[in-house]
Amino acid sequence: MNIIRGLHNLKKLSSSAITIGNFDGVHVGHQHIISHLVKKAKALNVPSILISFSPTPQSFFGREQATLTSFKQKQLLLKKLGLDTHLIIAFDQKFSRLSGADFIQKILLDQLGMKFCLIGDDFRFGAGRTGDFKLLQTFAQQHTFNVENTQSVLCHGHRASSSKIREFLSQGQFKLASAMLGREFSISGKITRGKQLGRTINFPTINIPIKRNISPVLGVFSVQVLLSGKTFNGVCNIGKRPTVNGENTLLEVFLFNFNQTVYGEFASVIFRQRIREEQKFDSFDQLKEQIKLDVKIAEDFFNQRLDQLPG
Repeated sequence: MNIIRGLHNLKKLSSSAITIGNFDGVHVGHQHIISHLVKKAKALNVPSILISFSPTPQSFFGREQATLTSFKQKQLLLKKLGLDTHLIIAFDQKFSRLSGADFIQKILLDQLGMKFCLIGDDFRFGAGRTGDFKLLQTFAQQHTFNVENTQSVLCHGHRASSSKIREFLSQGQFKLASAMLGREFSISGKITRGKQLGRTINFPTINIPIKRNISPVLGVFSVQVLLSGKTFNGVCNIGKRPTVNGENTLLEVFLFNFNQTVYGEFASVIFRQRIREEQKFDSFDQLKEQIKLDVKIAEDFFNQRLDQLPG
């Protein structure tokens, strides 16, 4: 899969099949759209292209949201679906003034040679949100391309959407969030060396920096960590660690029955149970006592899961 950052790096195309959106999470609804787009593109013998914007229009206009996937994870998921190209257009003040009609003519038609467009009938684009499905239909009548609206995908009675997944995650409803994602919700990254403050209270942790402006989960959780081909249970805190006056969001996991040096290794943290919100304690002793309670809750949770396995 090709990743093209910016229109200045785009070579003019004679034909393409296109969809547009942020596709945060690449959930079951997104997967349905991309799979259908890829199928249509192959039938037309043209490249399949997803157009996204960076920053997202919501972020540009001051309505930034938590992201469900890192940039790298999103690209891997899109590649697995067979997408040919992910075009990421810089969304700046100049681009924000581009009308819906000009976006269709100057970019979709003139630069990308669009022959097929797959878009939601409620999707809006262009300055003042003047571009929509009906405007594309009007252009389609004047040019040689077809436009098709996407069908909503329902999951447990809810329309699959990134917003709904964020809501599920904030409520600790990880099974519902995972069902809508089409995979277990996890945060992955390389383990870094921290300040090793956890060791001073007998709760050493593995630390993974959160490379996103807003995390979709904050607080203390029962988690499972995939590391070096093995799965470990543990307790995770994700936040700014107010007790030690932390500034950046960090993911810390205390793993049960674990005593290895794993700096620089890649780990995936799967969220299983929400325990509590992050809070500031007046002393390390208070923090230590609370962690003991958190560990007990997590251990009971995992023991209960074992008891529920068929014998």
